[in-house]
Amino acid sequence: MRETSQTVETSEKGRYFKAPVFAVAPMIDWTDRHYRFFARQLSRHALLYTEMIVADAILRGDRNRLLGHDASEHPVALQLGGSDPAKMAEAARIAEGFGYDEINMNVGCPSDRVQSGTFGACLMQDPALVGECVAAMKAAVTIPVTVKCRIGVDDQNPEVALRALVARVKEARTDAVWVHARKAWLQGLSPRENREIPPLDYGLVHRLKVENPNLFIGLNGGLQTLDQALTHLDPRLLPASAPGLAAAEAADGAPLDGVMLGRAAYHDSGLLTAADVYFAHPLTGAAAAPLKPEAFSDRHHCLSLAFWADMRDAMAAYAAAHIENGGRLIHVTRHMVGLFQGWPGARRYRQILSADATRKSAGPEVIHAAFDAVFEAVMARQAAE
Repeated sequence: MRETSQTVETSEKGRYFKAPVFAVAPMIDWTDRHYRFFARQLSRHALLYTEMIVADAILRGDRNRLLGHDASEHPVALQLGGSDPAKMAEAARIAEGFGYDEINMNVGCPSDRVQSGTFGACLMQDPALVGECVAAMKAAVTIPVTVKCRIGVDDQNPEVALRALVARVKEARTDAVWVHARKAWLQGLSPRENREIPPLDYGLVHRLKVENPNLFIGLNGGLQTLDQALTHLDPRLLPASAPGLAAAEAADGAPLDGVMLGRAAYHDSGLLTAADVYFAHPLTGAAAAPLKPEAFSDRHHCLSLAFWADMRDAMAAYAAAHIENGGRLIHVTRHMVGLFQGWPGARRYRQILSADATRKSAGPEVIHAAFDAVFEAVMARQAAE
């Protein structure tokens, strides 16, 4: 997709999406355009994020390579890394021209590479600068500008640090704040350890919502299942079948406006099929879709065989086009290995994608073979029951 003045329209131009929202977190090396196309086949209503792209790269690099995406990916947000307000504003303006639905500023990544560029989680220590970046981007674009942050870094008191950051970005008219409910340690922990070792504090995020009732606040960090994520939202805005607000959060603060899953949604991508049961489409407002009765697995994978056949065909066609343009099958299929967790035939599915797709000559027939392994195993089990 080349730069264009057109973008997908929200119901109210420049306003953020109506709560509740389900999102897949930005993840470096994972949420590239191939993953996002794959994820969109599983959920029409999930808000997808790019991996973080540095503002300087957009200003100096190949913009079509960095920002190009398939039209089917919407709603899709670009996550920007940087700390220079002018550069962030210009990068946001360029990204809006490519049709993105949101610009998100990274104030949460703790990696050494990001810190060396003075952006990511280290910006928790400079909320005034984050506010300046948000204000500059808001002045440059008409689409929503949001922030994804931690609750603090190093020896900061999260009760103070998070509120200080939110106050600054709220003053700069941010449209939403997505909070990874852990501190980050800038020294001594790897990025992986920073996702697991610092304790979660969901209660702080819920209390933050009480103090900012008119600001969209979404939750990220440690959410492993859709059911767990749903307990942080207002049950009045969800179908009756959804679990209620967790007792601890109900006592501690207000329900949140959105939930964001990262690695759980990547490693068990089938859970995305259930998102549309609970969440409306962020752009169009299309209602949550009722679960169809024809099922051959648990309720989070409760879709007909025809759905999976259509998905197989869509991924095969997408892969064929990518190969035709000089790519390799593995660029696409590496994101698909986590599908069908716990299903009959899943092991064979993973084997085919992990081994056969790595061949230089591999084509879309590998995707057909992998899906067929699951279809045959499911039908064999059904016949035996």
